[in-house]
Amino acid sequence: MELSEFFAENPRAALAFSGGVDSAFLLYAGMQWGKRLKAYYVRSPFQPEFEYRDALRLARELNAELEVIPKNVLDHGEVTANPPDRCYHCKKVIFSAIAEKAREDGFSVLLDGTNASDREDDRPGMRALRELSVRSPLRECGLTKDAIRELSHKAGLFTWNKPSYACLATRIPTGMPITEDLLARTEWAEAYLSALGFRDFRVRTMGSAARLQLTAQDFPRLLERRSEITAELKKRYAAVLLDLEERK
Repeated sequence: MELSEFFAENPRAALAFSGGVDSAFLLYAGMQWGKRLKAYYVRSPFQPEFEYRDALRLARELNAELEVIPKNVLDHGEVTANPPDRCYHCKKVIFSAIAEKAREDGFSVLLDGTNASDREDDRPGMRALRELSVRSPLRECGLTKDAIRELSHKAGLFTWNKPSYACLATRIPTGMPITEDLLARTEWAEAYLSALGFRDFRVRTMGSAARLQLTAQDFPRLLERRSEITAELKKRYAAVLLDLEERK
């Protein structure tokens, strides 16, 4: 099935929108081939400020209908306990909030940006999507991440080359309770490194230390500014560690 055919069969739909590569292209496609597609962005402590800004920017550039739903996922103990299936509980909270708003707006079809490159066994949150009957057109139409980037580039979407991004909670090891302070510290550290020109990296919590995961091409940049970066990050971490296994 082609995306154009999907939207011909589902001309009115709600979209769980993150501002990332996949949901951005899906929003664009729905605007092209659907009759009405409304995007819903859940603003929570798990999402960094830049993702929110990107979501607003893309909706503005596409002249798309966007509703922002405030949701504090930290109010849910099954999420903050950070069990192995935390993503399932978090997705259930977030997508339930979107589904409720979408129903109020008269939508019976809810979409998300899962693509054909996403392996189901790597994403426990997919169970929540199945339970809530969320459709994933990119996956259903066989569109891989590489294909979506290429199509996004052709469409002129600024998101086409955004690095893949998982929520801030993924930086905290399973079993460590998630707190607002841990999330804020992670966002601060990653924003700092991003401002220095680093791309596609992670700052993971390891006890009271920061563990940096970088691509191989960014190792020299880090070593050149090692003292400066270490001094800055130690304002909020007890130690700064470098993972010698490159991020791929």
